[in-house]
Amino acid sequence: MSGVADHGGGWNGDRAATEARGAARTVNASLVTGGVLVATVILTALLSFLWTPHDPVHNDSGARLLDAGSPGHWLGTDKFGRDVASQLMAGARITLLVGVVAVGIAAVVGTPLGILAGMARRGVGEFLMRVNDLVLAFPALLLAIMFGAVFGAGTLTAMVAIGIATIPNFARIARGGTLQVLSHDYVQAARAAGRRPVGIALRHVLPNISGLVTVQCSVSFAIAILAEAALSFLGFGTRPPTPSWGRMLQESQELLFSAPALALWPGLAIALAVLGFNLLGDGLRDRLDPRLAERRT
Repeated sequence: MSGVADHGGGWNGDRAATEARGAARTVNASLVTGGVLVATVILTALLSFLWTPHDPVHNDSGARLLDAGSPGHWLGTDKFGRDVASQLMAGARITLLVGVVAVGIAAVVGTPLGILAGMARRGVGEFLMRVNDLVLAFPALLLAIMFGAVFGAGTLTAMVAIGIATIPNFARIARGGTLQVLSHDYVQAARAAGRRPVGIALRHVLPNISGLVTVQCSVSFAIAILAEAALSFLGFGTRPPTPSWGRMLQESQELLFSAPALALWPGLAIALAVLGFNLLGDGLRDRLDPRLAERRT
């Protein structure tokens, strides 16, 4: 009997170890793949400040609609004779700028709001979350279009609108994490010792929810990329002649059948950038979220 029990225990242990290794490989694959894609976007944007094959805003009527692989134009040219590769490189700058500013606004405002809602009295916390839900009812794209109609279309308007629309996501994540941290004995002991709420928030809550906030930043970055591309496509985002992946799609739609590659390249850039940030967020969540770590163990 003992031999059977030992054999079963060993088999279960091997199975658990195999599952753990499989989970680790999955996490590593997500982190590596997402990290490579994100790093590619960042490096492309940084490189565009120093060098592009051609001036991305220069119109050349003599080089209109060249095919990919044409001499001097790796990905061809658009209907205005502008180099597609140069536009993609310069468009990466706008993508990162909008993402950084929008996510920065959402994180800086939403995270403290969520912590406050979690630590305040129940009535105050519920009121803050109802206001949060009201903002959440407006999709980022709709809110950005409303802002564009009132304040004028442009990159700054798009960044602010996307950031405001993303605040509720950070607030909900921060509030949930705060409530979990506050249930721990060491936090209760700190409260009993007379530590001020601000001190508890800075010393105990914020460090423990930083992983959740980091993951949300990556996911929100992907949302910001999609929102900016959609706004530029609709004419409410980046203004001409500044290159934008969304506007490249908009300008190529009338040539979708005669020159489909003009829509393929910016569409592929958007898809890979969004995929990269989503994969990075998935990998970071598995590594940094303590609840998932506890499930694996």
